[in-house]
Amino acid sequence: MNYIEVFNETNYEIEDEQTLKKFISFCVKKLLLKNVMFNIIIVDDATIHKINKEYRKIDRKTDVITFALEDNKQIDIPKIRVLGDIYISYETALSQAKEYNHSIKREMCFLAVHGLLHLLGYDHMNKEDEDKMFKLQKELLDNYGIKKEG
Repeated sequence: MNYIEVFNETNYEIEDEQTLKKFISFCVKKLLLKNVMFNIIIVDDATIHKINKEYRKIDRKTDVITFALEDNKQIDIPKIRVLGDIYISYETALSQAKEYNHSIKREMCFLAVHGLLHLLGYDHMNKEDEDKMFKLQKELLDNYGIKKEG
């Protein structure tokens, strides 16, 4: 059993929120994850800016931030992998969707899978790791039918 929650902490009505949850559940299945728990928290630019400044010491907004909790020994739920939290700025997602000429649905799903892969230990600090992570993101999006538009 997987435990995936999506929380909208903005004043926006999130378009395709159910699609986001279905897509991320699809990703969990495709990645052969079992008994995982994580949250997707949708926030505004001001909130993600504050989080980025406080936890990463970067004084600007960003699109997605993850907090991996799997190695935190204080969080112990028997037989459950507690992966952590994915924070997505809806306002930044809206502007990036417009900038990249694709739907907000695609941008939100892209940011969610990007965050999930970070929780699983993927990174893009060097070219080899970036290629591996971005290839997997694209495969998951494409296999679900969320193709890059434009």
